[in-house]
Amino acid sequence: MKPEKKSTLKTFLFILIGIIIFCIAVFYLVDNVFNGIFSDWFARKFIWQENYNGVYYSGLNLGSFRRFAAQVFFFLCLIVALTVWLTARYYGRKKRRETVEELARQLELYLTSEKNDLSIISDEFSSIRTPVSEMRANGLEKERLLEQENRQKNDLITYLAHDLKTPLASVIGYLCLLDESPTLPEDLRRKYIGITLEKSYRLEQLIQEFFEITRYNLHSIVVNPGRIHLETMCLQMADEFFPVLEPMKKSIDVQVPSDLILYGDADKLARVFNNILKNAAAYSYEDSVITVKAKEEKNGVLITFTNYGDPIPEHQQETIFEKFYRLDNSRSSKTGGSGLGLAIAKEIVSAHHGTIRVKSDLESTTFTVYLPQNEYHTKS
Repeated sequence: MKPEKKSTLKTFLFILIGIIIFCIAVFYLVDNVFNGIFSDWFARKFIWQENYNGVYYSGLNLGSFRRFAAQVFFFLCLIVALTVWLTARYYGRKKRRETVEELARQLELYLTSEKNDLSIISDEFSSIRTPVSEMRANGLEKERLLEQENRQKNDLITYLAHDLKTPLASVIGYLCLLDESPTLPEDLRRKYIGITLEKSYRLEQLIQEFFEITRYNLHSIVVNPGRIHLETMCLQMADEFFPVLEPMKKSIDVQVPSDLILYGDADKLARVFNNILKNAAAYSYEDSVITVKAKEEKNGVLITFTNYGDPIPEHQQETIFEKFYRLDNSRSSKTGGSGLGLAIAKEIVSAHHGTIRVKSDLESTTFTVYLPQNEYHTKS
């Protein structure tokens, strides 16, 4: 027998003996201290007397006594049952409290330990070992990803701060030349002004990236769906990219059916397409074409963006959608971004219950966006 059960049984026996002693004491007090009150009452209630020819006969009234004994027995059983119930309830609650406290202690010890030692959790709680182990693993993975994200964010801010110095120094230098040399030839003056303007645009871009980082909060995305004429949207974006692509002899070829209607948040999806095209423009070869295609499928719309340039390594084809990830390790001033564009694109597409993927080989890189349409058709 376990020590806990022995202790419980011992306590119960003590209580029962105490009740019996109490009853005897009450009987003694009633019978002696109160000067025979109980015996007089018993005689009146349960003893009969009759006088036959001057002779008194007496005896026990069995019917009345049996009824009284049954009542007393019922009352005693009720007391015993109540005592057992209260005792069991008290020790049951105490046992549950001790069990919860012990489980909490073991969980805290396990979750804060450096090693994944499941033996810390006793056999009594063996059924929770697997879910607790998975919870610990998920927590450690989230912590690792958060640390990695913070490290990438801090590195990126350092890189951007460093990159700010170069164009800022150029702007100051050329402005000083223009200020100190009013007799510069016109062609040289125009050249310096052009360089200063180019560096100023780069400064503006870097500052925008700083703002992008500070207000970055993907989990606050709210979709406001509506009808989108996809061909018109893509053609407008191609026109917007023309000044950027034309100097490098690049172009965008839009191959979208004129009657294709897309249901989604126009502003947010425009941001998705803009981020993908910006990536394609940065990493495609000169004198190449970026192709945008779309087709309607059974339950949604499939949109592809294909550019020809250096391939994305296979191990980076998933990580490019992570926050603050930059594909170019060299942090080129021309192509380096905040590393948020594709991460934001993925979150917006996910908010539309869609998917975004990339496939890259030696010839081309293709981003594929799938947007389901059943939900929006039903609502409309």
